[in-house]
Amino acid sequence: MNKHKGAGSSLPHHLLRRFGPLAGLLLLCAVLAVLSDHFLTFDNLVNVFRQSAVNALLALGQLVVIVTAGIDLSVGSILGFCCVLVALLVKSGVPAGLAIPLSLAAGTALGACNGVLLTKLKLPHPFIPTLGMMNVARGLALVISGGFPISELPPGVRFFGAGAVLGIPAPVLVVVLFCVLFHLFLTRTTPGRDIYAIGGNAQAARLSGVPVDGRLNAVYALSGFMSAVAAIVLAGRMNSGFPLAGAGAELDSIAAVIIGGASFFGGVGSVGGALVGALIMGVLRNGLNLLDVSAYWQTVVIGVVIVAAVWVDVLRQRASRRIGE
Repeated sequence: MNKHKGAGSSLPHHLLRRFGPLAGLLLLCAVLAVLSDHFLTFDNLVNVFRQSAVNALLALGQLVVIVTAGIDLSVGSILGFCCVLVALLVKSGVPAGLAIPLSLAAGTALGACNGVLLTKLKLPHPFIPTLGMMNVARGLALVISGGFPISELPPGVRFFGAGAVLGIPAPVLVVVLFCVLFHLFLTRTTPGRDIYAIGGNAQAARLSGVPVDGRLNAVYALSGFMSAVAAIVLAGRMNSGFPLAGAGAELDSIAAVIIGGASFFGGVGSVGGALVGALIMGVLRNGLNLLDVSAYWQTVVIGVVIVAAVWVDVLRQRASRRIGE
């Protein structure tokens, strides 16, 4: 009898986790449409999607990390390093067709270092290696750039941030492509299912034959790769590589993933949820700008949203435990 009751109680909880973020996005859009006549204009909505692209790409990488019950604090700094690196390479005469893959490889390598430090040194929490990498990558960005932005990038790089295909902004197409790839990876492949198993119970996954250390190494490498992809898009949009690019972006990416229904406790999260979370962050920032809210107060609002998202995650976890009982 109790089992039947628990199963029935879990249905609304499951639906809330799955569709709650989308409902929140629609409600936020409705409120902003009432408060500002400019919000629902075509140009503004395109601008929201374009500006949300970088955070959406970072959120995809952060998603696979958080699903394993980890966290990656280095995504913003790796973005900054790769943003400067691709700009420096193309300004030095390296063709964009080579500079972009080299930058993607560099981001992947830095992310892989996080995984190796975590698994080989047996550090107690991913917070430690990714915090260290956050400083290392930012320092490297400042070193190779001399602390100055590198401007006037070639069309081969600018296209990914400012170009369009059949009227659709290139950053949006990049996000859609990687959302499809990540969804297929997480739901249709053995490594993807292993990632959820690790987040659910790493020890049980290891006893079941899952190569936990190898999967974690791959997850952090993938997060670094997505930081590099985001760097290419941002460099193209800004037409420059600047060493402070991505400062604070790690918090936005974490907030997007948690707002999208993932759990800090691991084992839960979806690509669609992460995308919706990134759009909520983008819509919120855009709406605050349209309403002429001070940039200082915007920072306060975003901070409150992040704390609220974590609080909701804790409440969801407690509800899941009660249902399990």
